[in-house]
Amino acid sequence: MRATVKDVAKLAGVSPKTVSNVINGVVFVRPETRARVEKALSELDYVPNLSARGLRNGRSGMIGLALPDLLRPYSAEITHLVVELAHDRGWGVQIEQTAAEPDREFDLLSKARAHQIDGLVLNPVNLDDSAVMSAGPLPPVVLIGDVEQDVVSQVCIDNIGAARDMTQHLVDQGCRRIAAVGTPEAPGGATGTGRVGGRTDSAGTAAARLRVIGYREVLTRAGLHDPTLEIALDRWSPEGAATVVGRYLQAHEPPDAFFCFTDTIATGALSALWTAGVAVPTDCAVAGFDNILESRYTVPPLTTVDFDRRAFVGSALDLLAERMADPAAAPRRIVVPHRVIRRDSTAQ
Repeated sequence: MRATVKDVAKLAGVSPKTVSNVINGVVFVRPETRARVEKALSELDYVPNLSARGLRNGRSGMIGLALPDLLRPYSAEITHLVVELAHDRGWGVQIEQTAAEPDREFDLLSKARAHQIDGLVLNPVNLDDSAVMSAGPLPPVVLIGDVEQDVVSQVCIDNIGAARDMTQHLVDQGCRRIAAVGTPEAPGGATGTGRVGGRTDSAGTAAARLRVIGYREVLTRAGLHDPTLEIALDRWSPEGAATVVGRYLQAHEPPDAFFCFTDTIATGALSALWTAGVAVPTDCAVAGFDNILESRYTVPPLTTVDFDRRAFVGSALDLLAERMADPAAAPRRIVVPHRVIRRDSTAQ
C-alpha cells in the first residue's frame, strides 16, 4: 500500500504538517528536522499525490525559470542548480530562454497568474521589456541578476564592487592600459571598436552598465582611464569577443590587460590574442567575470570574479518560497559576496 503523509510523520517523529512543509518547501523547517523527514520519505518510498495536493493548496508543484541565453556555460550552471535545489523542495521546473524573445517571460507570467506554475525565477538583462514591469498584480516572482528595481525580491552580486576589485587587481599587477570588453555601446556606436552584428544585446544591459562603473572608478582615481580602451560588442559571446578584440589588435598595440565582463567573453579574447601572436600573460593579461567551470581549464587558467553559485540559487528559491507563502510580503534583496580568483592569465 502507498505510504501516506501520516506514515512519514510517524516514522520521522514529527507532525503531518511538518512533513507537508518539507514536501512543499514554502515554510522554513530546521535542517535536522528536514533531514529526518527526508530520510523517512526515502525509506517509505513516499510519492506525493500531486493532483490531490494541487486541489488542496491551489499549487501545481511547478515553478518557471527564464534565462537570457541557455547556450552559455553560466546559464547551464545556474539551470543545473535551480533544478537540483528545486527538486529538493519537491518542485518541478519549466525552463525558458528569453533574450531573443522577451514575450516568453510574459508567457510564464500568464501561466503563473493562471496557477499553471506557482512562481517564477527571472533573469532579465534590462527592465525595458521585462515582465516584472507589466501592469497588474504580479504572481510570486524573484529576480536573479543585475537589474536595479524594488518591485520584487531579488538576489544579485555587487557588480560595481566586483568590477572595481578586478580592475584594482590588474592595476596592482602593474597594468596601466587596461581595456574593458563588453562595455555599453555609446550613442551612435562610438565606443571602442564599435559593435558587431545587427543586435545590441549588451548595449543596454544592467550588467554592462554596472561593471563599467567599477572599472572606470578605479582607472579614473589612478589617472589611467582611456575611453578608447572601452570595447563594446552586441552579444556577450566568445565569437563576438574574438571578432572585436581581433579587430582592435589589427589597429592597435595590445593593451597591458583585457578585463572581459564575462568568462565567455574572455575565451574569445584569448582566442584573438593567440591568433595575433600575443602571449598571455607575458605580453597582455586577461581577466574574466563569473568563474564558470571552464575558466580554470583555459590556456592559461583564467583570473576571474567568483561567487557562491549554490548560495545564490538557494537564496533565490528561499525568496520565492516566501513569496509563494505570502504574496503580499515586502520585497527583499540579497547580495551574495564575491571574490577575485587569481590565476595565471594575470600573473606577472
